[in-house]
Amino acid sequence: MAHPPGRGFGPAGPRGFLTEDEKKEMPRVTGGLLKRIFGYLKPYLLQFIIVFITILAAAVIGLFPSIITGRIVDEALIGKDMTLLIKLLIAAVVTLGASQAISVLESYINAWISQRIIFDMRNQMYNHLQYMPHSFFTTEKQGDIITRMNTDISGVSSVISGTLQNIVSNIATVVTTLVALFTMSWKLAIVGIIVIPLLIIPTRSVGRTRWALLSKSQEKTDEMNERINETLSVSGSLLVKLFAREKKEYDNFVKVNEEVTQYALKEARSGRWFRMVMGMFTQVAPLLIYFAGGLLIIRLWDPTLTVGTITATVALVNRLYRPVESLLNIQVDFTRSLALFTRIFDYFDKESTIVSPENGLKPEFHNQDICFEHVEFSYEPDKPLLRDVDFTVPGGAMYAIVGASGSGKSTLVNLIPRLYDVLGGRVTIAGVDVRDIDLSYLRSCIGVVTQDAYLFNGTIRENLLYAKENATEEELEAACKAANIHDFIVSQPEGYEAVVGNRGLKLSGGEKQRLSIARVLLKDPKILILDEATSALDSISESAIQDALETIMEGRTSIVIAHRLSTILSADRIIVIGNGTIAQQGTHDELLEQGGIYKELYETQFRVVLEHEMPDDD
Repeated sequence: MAHPPGRGFGPAGPRGFLTEDEKKEMPRVTGGLLKRIFGYLKPYLLQFIIVFITILAAAVIGLFPSIITGRIVDEALIGKDMTLLIKLLIAAVVTLGASQAISVLESYINAWISQRIIFDMRNQMYNHLQYMPHSFFTTEKQGDIITRMNTDISGVSSVISGTLQNIVSNIATVVTTLVALFTMSWKLAIVGIIVIPLLIIPTRSVGRTRWALLSKSQEKTDEMNERINETLSVSGSLLVKLFAREKKEYDNFVKVNEEVTQYALKEARSGRWFRMVMGMFTQVAPLLIYFAGGLLIIRLWDPTLTVGTITATVALVNRLYRPVESLLNIQVDFTRSLALFTRIFDYFDKESTIVSPENGLKPEFHNQDICFEHVEFSYEPDKPLLRDVDFTVPGGAMYAIVGASGSGKSTLVNLIPRLYDVLGGRVTIAGVDVRDIDLSYLRSCIGVVTQDAYLFNGTIRENLLYAKENATEEELEAACKAANIHDFIVSQPEGYEAVVGNRGLKLSGGEKQRLSIARVLLKDPKILILDEATSALDSISESAIQDALETIMEGRTSIVIAHRLSTILSADRIIVIGNGTIAQQGTHDELLEQGGIYKELYETQFRVVLEHEMPDDD
């Protein structure tokens, strides 16, 4: 949908031509696509009918000022009738006012329709995206999602109140004007129609040339901007200085700047010639009508023709120019409109692969086993990540999962709340496959604290209540005390009403993590998953909540992905992931005796951490 930005230059400017990308990606017009688009318009069919009626009324009434002008010349001026002149002038003003009033009404109804359709589509898109699987948000660019939600759907307004309205309005204007022209004088009407190409052909020809120049100019401007951004940024300027490339970069900039300037001058020259040609043809076209009309009157080839009729014809032909020019761009407008809807429908057509089963089960989760039965998973078909993972976490136990970075630890625990679904085998809780459990119930019983604690740009209270909307003040404070964040909160001037900032930027990493833990505590989950939940904490912060974590894990089935040895040592059992499968499992001492991956991790990572965690003997 995007086209190179630049100055507009009338109907034959950027909107009059398709870019090369638009030509390549031109959507395929099908009955199904048109029917789907009409489905959004159908609820407002009555309002559309009213709009079409007002457009037709405005087109008809818009003829009267030109027709009245002819009568003013023939009957009032030539007939020297002052009373009639005043009456006709009043009638012209009234018809102009009526035409404008109808146009205002039509614009309001049109705007109302387009905004209601945007409202419907935006709600539908947001609801659709809410239920998309987690994999959708990890693969799609956030900018693309926001563009679909805002820019693309907002663009529907220009389709409804712009493209569609313009097509109907222009057709109504052309048809009514042609009827009026042929009714007054079919001979002059033919001359007027022949004159129109004299106005349009130069416009489109020069417009196409200017569009090509503008596109080239924009390409070079983009290149210049990129060079500015790269060399004048903090990192870029440092690199230039370190390699002493100031003179070289200046020469490169002068070169591209010269190209931008030359294209701008060419486009400006083209614009001057364009205005000169258009100015000439704008004056010549009416002269041709006056010449034809004068010839018909003087030679007496049409004794019924009057000077007023000629004057009205000139006015009506001028009224045809813009609608005809706009209708010649229907293909461009139509293509861009379809492309817009195609982009929106592309998102609507993305199916959620993780849905709640109909009549999903709701088993009791308290102190129930979590079983991974020969689990297989991969993000890409030819690159398996997890292979034949098979182990059981007994109800009420705390298991630790360790492994090298990228071994699939986080993916493994994400299979429990169905952020992803297994591709082979199954994950069960209380003997029930998680895919057979009601999805909302499943996730409501699982608490997850991730390494990257995410907070909304709101107050501390709002972020906490996200876990439990109806939580009491006592419950809030109890959760925060357990996470050792309550004292910090009450020390703030606003207390629980303090705003955390975007993504919690007003808080330190440890404060955000403790608030995230308090939020999970408030949820009071039956199953607790800690995905390196203390990695963002310094040793003081971690020590402050380590006891709290052990307390809340007591009596809950817990799985912890950890890199700190103190957490691993307190686990009932340790699962070691290597090369996408379970390489080892056992207690800390058992695994050290076995050697292998765990001992290697211990020697390279955990032992160093242990030396920092344990106090000196001295």
